[in-house]
Amino acid sequence: MPIRPSLLAAACLAICCSAWGQNVFMTGQRGPNKPGPVQRMPDGQPNLEGYWITQAPGAVYGVEEHPGAFALFGGKSIVIDPPGGKIPYQGWARAKQQDLQLHHMYDEPEAHCSESGVPHQIWTQFGFQILQPPSVPGGAGSYVVMLWEFMHGNRIVAMDGRPHIDPKIKLTQGDSVGHWEAGTLVIDTTNLNDKTWLDAAGNFHSDAEHVVERFTPLDSDTIDYQATIEDRKVYYRKWTVGFQIWRNPDPHFEQMEFACREGNVDLQHYTDKGGPVK
Repeated sequence: MPIRPSLLAAACLAICCSAWGQNVFMTGQRGPNKPGPVQRMPDGQPNLEGYWITQAPGAVYGVEEHPGAFALFGGKSIVIDPPGGKIPYQGWARAKQQDLQLHHMYDEPEAHCSESGVPHQIWTQFGFQILQPPSVPGGAGSYVVMLWEFMHGNRIVAMDGRPHIDPKIKLTQGDSVGHWEAGTLVIDTTNLNDKTWLDAAGNFHSDAEHVVERFTPLDSDTIDYQATIEDRKVYYRKWTVGFQIWRNPDPHFEQMEFACREGNVDLQHYTDKGGPVK
């Protein structure tokens, strides 16, 4: 199947990130220092602040198992429940996903510079930053903030026990509220619209999507991540993705400005103003 134009930025990831050498996003390698114990905030909850790299590099192209192609990573399924690694689509929904993948890749939201939605934003390229700003000097944080280089995505998660907003309001990133459960950051996200996909393979959801994410720190440099997705309109049961997230070991790392230009053509079939394929 031809690679869709919208994957230029993602394809560039595969090429440009070679400049990182043995980068953990691409190779699964760690930094030189052994991880220490989980760090703590003043209120005793885990300190997750820093830059993080998702250990699921193929998921941006497909959350289910898929082969590699030009400048694209093949990857195993990140679906851990059901055990078979497949999204539990209703029959009509699986047919729609396959039709999207084969005939409607132009409609892929990131092709038009959209944010990725929840939980897709977690496994987008270039990693992300977590901040836990205090509500008062030296006090506990009332928000957890996540910032992405990709599409300049961001999530502001309220940690003060507030209810979700009016269910009639639908947002690309939804409405996220969080709390701590025995050292695990739990984020409950509702109010999502249906304008994002889960990957570049046409896997989709409706505006009934409900996501519960669990960020469990295993040590100072490792987070166990799981997200359970429910959507009564599209899936016949809940399902869960899972993988680890590792701290970026580069002490000089910083996120860069990201430019998304709608209408890019892919590297393999690049042409000049309708000229012959190069």
